[in-house]
Order: sequence, then C-alpha cells, then structure tokens
Amino acid sequence: MTGASPFAPARFPDLEPVAGVRLAGAATGLKKAKGVHDLMLAEFAPGTTAAGVYTRSLCPSAPVEWCRQILPGGKARGLVVNSGNANAFTGTKGDRTVGATAKAAAEILGAKPRDIFIASTGVIGNILPDDAIPQRLPALAKSLSASAWNDAARAIMTTDTFAKGASRTARIGDAQVTIAGIAKGSGMIAPDMATMLSFVFTDAKIPADILQAVLKRGADRSFNAITVDSDTSTSDTLMLFATGQAKHPKVAAAGDRILSDFRRAVEEVLVDLATQVVKDGEGASKFITIDVTGAASARAARRIGLSIANSPLVKTAIAGEDANWGRIVMAVGKAGEKADRDRLSISMGGVQITKDGQLLPDYDEAPVAKHLKGREVNIAVDIGIGHGRARVWTCDLTHEYIAINADYRS
Repeated sequence: MTGASPFAPARFPDLEPVAGVRLAGAATGLKKAKGVHDLMLAEFAPGTTAAGVYTRSLCPSAPVEWCRQILPGGKARGLVVNSGNANAFTGTKGDRTVGATAKAAAEILGAKPRDIFIASTGVIGNILPDDAIPQRLPALAKSLSASAWNDAARAIMTTDTFAKGASRTARIGDAQVTIAGIAKGSGMIAPDMATMLSFVFTDAKIPADILQAVLKRGADRSFNAITVDSDTSTSDTLMLFATGQAKHPKVAAAGDRILSDFRRAVEEVLVDLATQVVKDGEGASKFITIDVTGAASARAARRIGLSIANSPLVKTAIAGEDANWGRIVMAVGKAGEKADRDRLSISMGGVQITKDGQLLPDYDEAPVAKHLKGREVNIAVDIGIGHGRARVWTCDLTHEYIAINADYRS
C-alpha cells in the first residue's frame, strides 16, 4: 500500500480495560521488517469461557485445526497470535509448531496447553520452526497489561494500514459489562463462518454454549456480511472470551431477555470491527453499503447482496465513479436466488433508478454521479417478491489492489 487507507482513523480508539484480560504485543523479529509488531499474547482469568467460529475452507491452517479441537472444552486461559506467517499448508510440522507454542504459553500462564488458543496470519506455505514463538514468549509476557490494546492490534496486522479496535458497554440486570475487541484484515476477505482474525473480550459471566450462540448470531450479521475480494482465508478466526469477573444475575439461555442488551452490544462491536476491515480493504477508495429488500428470504437477500458486492464489474464501476446500474442487474441475476426482472427496483445514493424492471422515464443521472464521487456509496435493491432483507458491506476495486498483491511476498 502506498499509504494509509483514506478511512484510517486519526488514532486508535480508547478501549476500556476488560477485567480478567491482560494483553501484550511487540516486534519480536518474526517479520523481516525491523521494528514491526508481529506477536501478541493474552492472559485470561481462571474460569474464562470461550466461543469461536472458524473458516470453512477445506485447506485450513494448523492453528485453526487446533482451535477447533480444543473449543469444545469451553475454557480459555490464554491466546497467542502471530503475523507474518500463516502456518497454513505446513503439514505435520505446522501441527508441531502449534503444540510447542501452546505448551510454552501454558507454562508461562500456569495453565494447560488445551486452554491456550492459537492463531496465525501471513504467507501460506512457509514453515515456522517449532521454537520460533516459544522462545519469544517469556519476554513478551513481562509486558502483559490491561491497557495494551493498540500493541495487540498492531501485532496481528499484515497488509492492514491501520490497527482496528472497538468497544461497547451493556447491562445484564443492574450490572454494567464491557465488551472490547480487535481485528485484522485487508485482503483475502470473504468470510465464511468467521473473519480473518478477530478477538473480542468481555467481563460478563456467560456459559460457553450460550456465548457460542451469541457469537454465531453476531458473526452472521457482521463478518459474514462483508467482502473485499471474494477470497476466503485459510486462517479465518473469530473468538469471544468471557472472563466472568462482572457480578450480574445468572444467564440461563442465549434467548434470555436479561441478555438482550449484551447481544446488542456484542453485535455492535462485531459490525464496527467488520466494517473497519472493509474500509481498510486493499487499495480501497470507496466504502459501499448494499441493502437488499423484498427477497424470498433473509438468506437469499444476503446472497444477492454478496453477489453485487463481489462483482468485479460493479466494484470497478464504482472505483471509476461510473453510475453503471446495469452491472447491478447483472449481479442480481447471477446470484442463484429467485428474482423477477419485472419487479426489480434499484437506487443509488437514495436516488431511484429503476422500478418494476424498467428505467424510470424521468431518471436523472447527475445526482447519482455526484454521490459516487464521495467516499461512501449506498446501493439499494428491492427484489419485489418477498420480505427477506439483508445488509452487506464491501469496497471498490482499484489498481492499487493489484499492486499490493503482486508484491505481497517481496
């Protein structure tokens, strides 16, 4: 990337400490570039519960497979994340590296290896020596802090141009709880059950099965509704950890009314992080929101929305600020979901373009063209056959995307 995303914030957000969570992130030499953060460690209070969703890629990384194996235990004492090497397509050597890392972190944190979650991001296919991370953990552990959010977020970045964080508060009964999280992602973004890498933490006391239900619902409405380039990573990992340090009434089920504000806050954090990922899409100059209504079902609406969002023709037209609405018609038609040409309505920037399958006779392209010159673009499509609705987010496709990915390993 030749510079920061035009959507990059002036500074990393102020995230409140989450009781029971300490983090650290630093430049440890795992990456070739000197002084670049590349390793993160998090420590959780005893009794912390864990939930996670992971890539459905059939070529998952060794850390993803490890996390899937230990997640049914529902407990977590630590998290180790490295950037610069995905530890994917590395065979049994990759498995050994994960095992050695979990063992080393467990010894430092006074835990069991199966309570240590691992994630990696970076180049696929490069072997990471067994001791590469373990030998760096003791020094990193000395800097564990309740406020090291920025360092942790920077340590998990690859082609990102800015560190991503978000937080909210919620009430469970009369008690206030905190939810805070970080994410990384810029390219290879078309999540399928999760996101590139994102870790969210709360001091609420939530059983693991209920936490899993909350996370799955939130993921479907956030990270599973974004795309940058239609490519699903081998390493996609989204996790939610609950330390149980807050004092609030017992939560018995995911649908409990007492949990409604918590579910709202978790979803807001996830949407905030997910849209930051899109705004940092490789080479992105436009942030695009697509609303689909009138589809046969909510699932159909999301598939249609993602078909529009993933279309290179739609994305390049927006990059060129060309109000070529015909490409949206094309993308709806190829989505594989029920649609009726003669009921389709399209709007851009709040300006209706078509209705009942035809261009409006008094359509004026000038306000749409003006809208496309802005940083944020809104597209609305009504399929006209049902009540299904969905919102998805994407970015445009520019020459810079090609430049970044042509030189990624250099």
